[in-house]
Amino acid sequence: MAVRTVLKMGEPLLLETAAQITAFDTPELHALVADLFETMHAYNGVGIAAPQIGVSQQVVIFGFQRNPRYPDAEAVPETVLINPVLTPLADDEELGWEGCLSVPGLRGEVPRYTQLRYQGFDQFGNAIDRTVAGFHARVVQHECDHLAGILYPRRIRDLTRFGFNEVLFPDLQDRGDD
Repeated sequence: MAVRTVLKMGEPLLLETAAQITAFDTPELHALVADLFETMHAYNGVGIAAPQIGVSQQVVIFGFQRNPRYPDAEAVPETVLINPVLTPLADDEELGWEGCLSVPGLRGEVPRYTQLRYQGFDQFGNAIDRTVAGFHARVVQHECDHLAGILYPRRIRDLTRFGFNEVLFPDLQDRGDD
């Protein structure tokens, strides 16, 4: 396990569509998942995608019990999600503030579907099929966007709602990057 360097916005790899995983339960995949968790925890994130650490494969991880940067967010189970498919369950969207380890120091208000179903696999090849809402749904959408080469600033509709953490949230110093 290792804490990996997180690529920052501007790196070409972050704009690519990631390749699907074809082999599960391999030493390489387990090492990647371990590095993702180690890196996410080191940066106090709530999720991270393989492209963010320089691996263009369809692997995301997310989850936390409590996170000081999102003190009002409900817990999200720690999850490894590979080759995800997201299906919105309604047209309803909600605006919410997002940050990203690949866009350090900034936050933006991003619209996301309020309810969705996500399907995919864990690192062992076991099927995952969940229906979620709220912050859980937001985190999944954010992380899966990375697999399509989309960083959250591209989703912002009102750029007056995008800026530096210390300006937007001067009283909340723990609201760092995702």
